[in-house]
Order: sequence, then structure tokens, then C-alpha cells
Amino acid sequence: MLRRRKNKYFIITLSIFLLLAGSYRIFMPKPAPDVSFKTLTNKIIQLNELRGKTLLITFWASNCPSCLKEIPHFKSLYQDYHQAGLEIIAIAMYYDRPNYVVDTRNAYQIPYDIVLDLDMQLASAFGNVSLTPTTFLINPEGNIAFKTTGTFDLTEMQDRIQSIFSNSHALLKTEI
Repeated sequence: MLRRRKNKYFIITLSIFLLLAGSYRIFMPKPAPDVSFKTLTNKIIQLNELRGKTLLITFWASNCPSCLKEIPHFKSLYQDYHQAGLEIIAIAMYYDRPNYVVDTRNAYQIPYDIVLDLDMQLASAFGNVSLTPTTFLINPEGNIAFKTTGTFDLTEMQDRIQSIFSNSHALLKTEI
């Protein structure tokens, strides 16, 4: 009887430990892939060269209603945080026709960089992105701090960006 009780407590303890260990792995920051982008304006951006900046990377399509709904949010975030170090890169999906992407950029007066992912290399590098919109928030250390699929909540994203900026500035103060 005593042996069964010990086994039971051991199994419960082991289960809790494994659950916590699994949860820790889920919440560990994952490094963003080391990729390069060629923008519509032929600018080459190496992702690892943007370390030290906060990045928003969104996979979108010009025929995606939710993606188009998010453009004003991205423009607002860009206007509010770009001077503080936020970079936004919009990656058009492989199936999106380049002329449609250009037309959308012009119609919405998009101020941030836009990239075509014609060969699906970028979608693959970011974990086989297939749904739009999918957005990644990358912290200054180059880790994916947040990922969401579907239309994001602007206030929540502002809070997340503000939190990253606050943590980055706190780190800078302690290093000085």
C-alpha cells in the first residue's frame, strides 16, 4: 500500500515536472530565421543586420480582406514607432501577382518595405507560413517574441511593442 502511494506521488510529480518543462520550451524565445529580403524598391535587407531593432514582419496578400484591413494598423505603428527603432516588412505571398502588390502599395500609400516571396523561400523559413495575415514580432535580440495568424488587435500589438521598447531601454541603462 505504501509502495503504491509512493509510486502515485512519483508519477504525479513527474507529470507536473514534464508539463512545466514542456511549457518552458513553448515559451522560450525562438530565433528569427537568418534570411535576406529584396524589397520592391530593390533594397536588400539582411535580417540579422537589423539586430538591435524591433521588427514586425507580416505575410499578406493583396486579395486578402483581413490583410487590407490591417494596413492602416501597420501604417499607424510605423508612424508611431519607426523613429524609436521599429521596422516593418510586409512579405507578399508567392501567389500574389507583383503588379497587384505594387497597385496595393500605391493605393494604400504604404510607407514600410514590401517584399515579394515568389519562390516561397521566406514563408518556408518562417515555419511554412500558409495563412494570411500572419505576423511576427521580433525583439532587438533577434528572437520571435510573438506570432499571430489573422487580424491582430492594434492595442495589444502597441502594448507588446511598448513592452519590448521598455525592456530594451532598461537593458541599455544597466549596460552603461
